[in-house]
Amino acid sequence: MTTVELRPRKPIEEPLPGADRRGAPDPTTRTRERETTRVRAERHFGPLRALGWLFVFAILVAGALVGALVYRIAFPPAEPAPVTEVLEPSPDVVVAVRDLARLETASFHMERVIDLRERQQTLFGLVQAEDAILLVAAADVSAGVDLTKLQDGDIVVEETEHARRAVLTLPAPEIFTARLDNDRTYVHSRETDALAERSAELESRARREAERSLRESAVEAGLIERARANAESSLRTLVEALGVDEVVFRWKDAESGEQRGEETARVTAPSE
Repeated sequence: MTTVELRPRKPIEEPLPGADRRGAPDPTTRTRERETTRVRAERHFGPLRALGWLFVFAILVAGALVGALVYRIAFPPAEPAPVTEVLEPSPDVVVAVRDLARLETASFHMERVIDLRERQQTLFGLVQAEDAILLVAAADVSAGVDLTKLQDGDIVVEETEHARRAVLTLPAPEIFTARLDNDRTYVHSRETDALAERSAELESRARREAERSLRESAVEAGLIERARANAESSLRTLVEALGVDEVVFRWKDAESGEQRGEETARVTAPSE
């Protein structure tokens, strides 16, 4: 009699993923593990590394400042080299001589800031550059009466039985000078763009503009009227000292030179 023994069959084990048939780990798995370890290390040591670099940078900056301070103390800056102005003598030439008989009766001292800019087109007109100057200008503007413009018949003295009367027909008051005060006039700033050409005449034009504008401002501020009133007061005192009882002023027109209808008079009581 034959006996058959049945034995259980061993299950076939499948290789795990990430391992070869010999049980060695898969290279892909090892790469992933290394990457995971690196990321964890960066997360842990990244802030500490940044603080370390910041600390090193602070030490370098502090060392540079201390070194600069020690260098400045040990080697103080040398004094600037002396500058000597040399004025070459040149002969004076009298260009013109003019006789004057001006009665200057009023003067204004005025100041103004001149902002003059010269716009230039460069690079075939594609770029606009500027050459600018900021001039602080101060000027003295004077006005009065030019007595050389008096004509025959402009001064008439009339005598009556009771008084002496003088009639003065004077030329219109005018601005004599509007000159910049060089002690108070200065260039505050001068800026020239990189693509602009520095103009040598810009300051001269700014000074001329300052004189022109200050002259107009003085007229608008009433310099002519003040000069007329002061001229009348001065001439009246002078004429009355000559024994004239009544003084009449008549003014010519500034443009045409013809006599204006306005007149001012003052009667002085005759002395007993």
